[in-house]
Amino acid sequence: MAISALAAVDLGASSGRVMVARVGADRLDLTEVHRFPNRPVRTGGTLHWDVLGLYGGVLDGLRAAGREAGRVDGVGIDSWAVDHGLLDADGALLGNPVHYRDARHATAVPAVHAVVPPEELYRVSGLQHLPFNTVFQLAARRGTAQLAAARTALLVPDLLAHWLTGAVGAELTNASTTGLLDATTGEWADELIDRLGLDRGLFPPLRRPGDRLGELTDEVLAETGLTGPVPVTAVGSHDTASAVVGVPASSDRFAYVSCGTWSLVGVELDEPVLTEASRAAGFTNELGVDGTVRYLRNVMGLWLLQESQRTWTAHGLPADLPELLAAAARVPAFTAVVDPDDPRFLPPGDMPARIAAVCAETGQTPPQSQAETVRCILDSLALAYRRAVRRAAELSGRDVEVVHLVGGGARNALLCQLTADACRVPVLAGPVEAAALGNALVQARAAGTLDGGLPELRALLRATQEVATFTPSGSPAAWDAAEARLPT
Repeated sequence: MAISALAAVDLGASSGRVMVARVGADRLDLTEVHRFPNRPVRTGGTLHWDVLGLYGGVLDGLRAAGREAGRVDGVGIDSWAVDHGLLDADGALLGNPVHYRDARHATAVPAVHAVVPPEELYRVSGLQHLPFNTVFQLAARRGTAQLAAARTALLVPDLLAHWLTGAVGAELTNASTTGLLDATTGEWADELIDRLGLDRGLFPPLRRPGDRLGELTDEVLAETGLTGPVPVTAVGSHDTASAVVGVPASSDRFAYVSCGTWSLVGVELDEPVLTEASRAAGFTNELGVDGTVRYLRNVMGLWLLQESQRTWTAHGLPADLPELLAAAARVPAFTAVVDPDDPRFLPPGDMPARIAAVCAETGQTPPQSQAETVRCILDSLALAYRRAVRRAAELSGRDVEVVHLVGGGARNALLCQLTADACRVPVLAGPVEAAALGNALVQARAAGTLDGGLPELRALLRATQEVATFTPSGSPAAWDAAEARLPT
């Protein structure tokens, strides 16, 4: 069977990258050909994404992919969720997409819940309440000239695919993060959209992973130097959906931690869990590839560490990550712990000061050094993963025998070991580029290079990707005591 050279565009909250994946029946390897920053920009008091800068980075990456591979056989795009661009009747973008960390979104939460109570909203969409879910973002725009002029809303990967191909659609795994998709039917929740006073016409036809969106336009081919036709395929366009495809699991008795700026912690199911207990526990039901459900909880993730590093750098302090982690490993465990999901940690800012303040409020001695701050973050994340894995198993009835930790956090050996210690099951760390791998696997299957379902795709991952194993150590009682110090 032939080898395909596929461009996997993977956009994260802090950077984007374009990878060339070479895929065959017994081959799966990645080459990073272009990486570019993703820097939000504040203007007029609003935090925006520089989406044109991102699109420029994608074009540069496709050009580099052509130089690397000679020929590109396909393109797929995945990114973070919930954020979107609005197009007018001519298809022009009505301003840069607003960043999910902008404070304006939360202002719409009471108004939405006054129309559709949170319990009912959950029964329809199955989404964990987060104040920046797309439903709240759109509600916050009501009465604005932008929303009045809008005719189409496109989530970030759909917007970029539209510029590449001219096609208009909404890929299902990302659409399921909006709060406006019916988690049971997998279709737009038209009645909910009507009740919230939104225009049904904003929401384009749904596409499923593996659907062909179109081909790169002549303009894009000329800009990138690629030779057409180059198909663009809908992948799991929510990066977590692609990352879960990229989990090298050998059975269904696994939990995953997709660990980056955010950590998504959960299990893979066949049906959503829409109970009141599930809503109260903060679990979300997002759709995955091949009709699966990503039953998970959003945990604040490595954002706490990234913002701490940024703050230290701004103050002229050393912030080299390997050195910080080595120092943190020498700090006694549980000197201080916090709830990573405390809403005070969500906005950008002085993270070490916020962590210290929360520790003081909870009667703990605040971290006294950078190393203690880092250890506090990592202990706290491992505790959050422990709670989420155990609760996901309880609420879904799915047994968990192993935790797969994928994404950038798989490089952090200390965090991986702490996660194994906390969860009391082995942690298999890697692949780091799980989202790009999952992106490429769905493309390759759609192109006919591969066949089979998720078990077959994951078997190729196990045969080709390196994974590190961390086994539980230490005292379970110590983790119990540390968790007891956190708010319930």
